[in-house]
Amino acid sequence: MEIALLILKFVGGLFLIVKGADWLTDGASSIARKFNISTLVIGLTIVAFGTSAPELVVSSMAALSGETDIAIGNVVGSNIFNVLAIMGVTALIAPVPVKSNNIKYEVPLAILASVAVFVMANDIMFDGAGSNMISRVEGIVLLCFFLIFLAYTFAIARKGADEQADGQAEVKVMPVWKSILLFLVGLGCLVFGGDTMVDGASGIALMLGVSQSVIALTIVSAGTSFPELVTSIVAARKGDTDMAMGNVVGSNIFNIFLILGVAATICPLGGGNITIVDYGMLLFSAVVLWMACTWGKVYHKVTRTEGAMLTLCMIAYYVYIVYNA
Repeated sequence: MEIALLILKFVGGLFLIVKGADWLTDGASSIARKFNISTLVIGLTIVAFGTSAPELVVSSMAALSGETDIAIGNVVGSNIFNVLAIMGVTALIAPVPVKSNNIKYEVPLAILASVAVFVMANDIMFDGAGSNMISRVEGIVLLCFFLIFLAYTFAIARKGADEQADGQAEVKVMPVWKSILLFLVGLGCLVFGGDTMVDGASGIALMLGVSQSVIALTIVSAGTSFPELVTSIVAARKGDTDMAMGNVVGSNIFNIFLILGVAATICPLGGGNITIVDYGMLLFSAVVLWMACTWGKVYHKVTRTEGAMLTLCMIAYYVYIVYNA
């Protein structure tokens, strides 16, 4: 009975996070439009935040609760899931086109972000320290990288190169009272949902006798990324895969620079049970995505064959985690 209650808390918290992100984004976008803020700015700030809100809330709440395995595992697991599962399944349904900006700048930046985490989180290997830790200073460094990435995103958007931002910034204008109410309700759902989901995940790990890192790398990370997976599958079935690559790569950069940066700034994150294999898989997924974009006869496209390979890598990684739990 207790395990059922914990699962209910986890699922209920996830639902509140997803709906809260939608409501907060809609309310904030409508308020911003009332003040004549451009759709470009709304798309690159409020809407972008809304898509990353589930991961941000879960990792921040986990950091505040001292559940550092969940805070780190959520980011690492989400990034792996984004590339291997979301991109893999999407490419299986329909080949995913890749824009030149993705190959020249964004995918390499995602690799850089993965390298940064790999180095920061492995103090034992690189510094001979007694334990692994992403410190508060390193969290601030990650946030500085995020500001640079945000400046880059604004720059290419102003040049008309970022069609994704324009496509996502269609704003539904509502009465001010309704916008404020929607924003506040969404914010409340995010906070309460994040706290509930972290409690549920921690309790499930305790009940099953597995580490929090296993739950974070699998159930939590997949849960927070599930809306993007469904959206990508629906888009692929309709033949609309243009945004898939930008969404995956942008989300991964956001997750490391913003979400992990915020979590580490709130509370230094001990490595716990997140192993070098997990960080290595994070780096591997970023590199293999770059290879899928640049190698082979079909240039600037992730093919079905490459999608199958990505999906198989995801399955193999999950089997490894469960087997070694």
